[in-house]
Amino acid sequence: MKRKKKGLRIALVSILCLLLLLGLGPNAVMLLHARNRILSPEDPVSGDWDCILVLGAGLMPDGSPSLMLRERIDTGVALYEAGAAPKLIMSGDHGREDHDEVNAMKDAAMAAGVPSEDVFMDHAGFSTYDSLYRAEAIFGAERVIIVTQAYHLPRALYIASRLGLEAVGVSCDTCRYAGQTLRDIREILARDKDFFQCVFLPEPTYLGESIPLSGSGDATNDRG
Repeated sequence: MKRKKKGLRIALVSILCLLLLLGLGPNAVMLLHARNRILSPEDPVSGDWDCILVLGAGLMPDGSPSLMLRERIDTGVALYEAGAAPKLIMSGDHGREDHDEVNAMKDAAMAAGVPSEDVFMDHAGFSTYDSLYRAEAIFGAERVIIVTQAYHLPRALYIASRLGLEAVGVSCDTCRYAGQTLRDIREILARDKDFFQCVFLPEPTYLGESIPLSGSGDATNDRG
């Protein structure tokens, strides 16, 4: 009986160690991969980059960008103005008529002085994986500057690498955001999910016709 109990304890410990490895292993891989690939807004971004990819981050009740999204947009615009890349891709959730992240993002960029033709909208950027997959598959991007908060960048950069994109990330944090602790916990789980998704590389929720960055961002407009 004692031998059986000891064997059961060993089995349980082994299972727990395996679960811990499966849970934390992908996080370690992504964090290590992102080393030296994350820049601050003050760092110069050199190189021949195709575009600046700004990832969506939710809206306020009135349809305007949330604080986190506003800071992503502002950082993306600043990079564009500094000549880091000639085009912006605003990628977010426009799955419903009453939830339109991408037009809010483009409106903000244009209000800051970016010409409409240089701002592309990805209306089906429903996830980080979808946004990066579509950046290459729809818009033809190969070398991408990713703009989002620092906690999000290791996952985005890992996905980009697995999809064959050359990428650097620019963080846009200016403060400690409300609810960030919960967001950090969710990000651990999201890294696990996307790590295994990147093993199989499925197609995103939606694909569609090619809209090359060599053309005009107005091709992505959906309002009269």
